[in-house]
Amino acid sequence: MDLLLQLFDVLLHLDRHLAVLVQQYGPWIYAILFFIVFAETGFVVTPFLPGDSLLFVAGALAAVGGMDLGPLMATLIVAAVLGNQVNYHIGRFIGPRVFHWENSRLFNRAALQKTHAFYEAHGGKTVVISRFLPLLRTFAPFVAGVGAMDYARFTAFNVGGAALWVVSLTLAGYWFGNVPWIKQNLAAVIVGIIIVSLLPVAIGWWRHRRDANPA
Repeated sequence: MDLLLQLFDVLLHLDRHLAVLVQQYGPWIYAILFFIVFAETGFVVTPFLPGDSLLFVAGALAAVGGMDLGPLMATLIVAAVLGNQVNYHIGRFIGPRVFHWENSRLFNRAALQKTHAFYEAHGGKTVVISRFLPLLRTFAPFVAGVGAMDYARFTAFNVGGAALWVVSLTLAGYWFGNVPWIKQNLAAVIVGIIIVSLLPVAIGWWRHRRDANPA
């Protein structure tokens, strides 16, 4: 029982244990990181796994020689892309089998059609932006599958969003992760990075609303 609790703690707080795991497992750390990022993005039941902080800490460890930056980012991008692809297909499989009860308030064909319409119109932005939002990062590809978002379009935004997410947070950790003040305030720094990364999207949305509703 204690061993299971310790394992669960490592999984939940892998970012805190990463330096030790790098020393213990050497090159196998890439496989461990691949599995965690793949699971966090690939299974709708595992949104509790670390994401943003894990990428930042991995980048910081790469800066001090713990890992090679190029292979690290390539591994994380592939894991993030494949995770979303699997999550999309799970949603695509489940959707038609769940949203068919005409008398259900939530799981009815009208709800499925509305989800499809939303993802056809806004799915690209949703897939990319959700990469930077915990919980939504796990649910967005699943709902895109449920809504039968065009697969080629989903894949394009999935790859672009994964690359943007991994590269931005990993490089931020690589450049700034070993600054003492940042190490002591990691959670606040991660939130700040996410806010800054979403500013262009927020500004674009505000301008769109302003132009659509002139005073």
